Amino acid sequence: MPEVNAETIAIVLAAFGLVALVVAFRRLFSGRFMPATRSMFAAILLIAIAAVLFLVATNLATYARLTHEEPVADLAFEAQGPQQFRATLTRAPSGNVETFLLSGDEWQLDARVLKWRGWANVLGLDARYRLERVSGRYHDIEQERSAPRTVYPLATTPAVDLWAISRAKPSWLPFVDALYGSATYLPMADGARYRVTISQSGLVARPTNGAAETANRGWQ
Repeated sequence: MPEVNAETIAIVLAAFGLVALVVAFRRLFSGRFMPATRSMFAAILLIAIAAVLFLVATNLATYARLTHEEPVADLAFEAQGPQQFRATLTRAPSGNVETFLLSGDEWQLDARVLKWRGWANVLGLDARYRLERVSGRYHDIEQERSAPRTVYPLATTPAVDLWAISRAKPSWLPFVDALYGSATYLPMADGARYRVTISQSGLVARPTNGAAETANRGWQ
């Protein structure tokens, strides 16, 4: 049995409302004022209910997309020495694999996020992202200030960059609601594996094996 959703019900009610409206005008022009009044009242009621249902449905559709998470990348780490890790980044959904040598105690993944206004969301324009860089970071602040940093780019600037256009000329892209940077970071450990996902609120990273979970339990 096909699923009946709020949008379908709203469309059906609106159609009955329009039919009732046509009947009301035909009765009005034929001089049948009381039946015309009843038909007009029914038409207005049906169209009003349809409008409310449609607003609720579009709101729920936006909310569903706001909570949806899409895989971005998997990261795996192998210790190469003190505070040295080989990071293997596998992009989703392409499966492209890149490797980096990261220094420090933690890894960090950065992305740019484009978020659309409500109606664009309803029409299917979910938040878009572009991975920007992967880097190593030190847990100790003094080390972070003085120790060697390892940072690698993950993207090239396209010929047409909506991010740059939206920042320079926001009136040209009125359907862009917000654009912001998002980053997530967690500890590196030998054998640790993580999955990074994207939602409308940005990047989220979670451990996917015991080594990563152990590293996170001791992480403060």
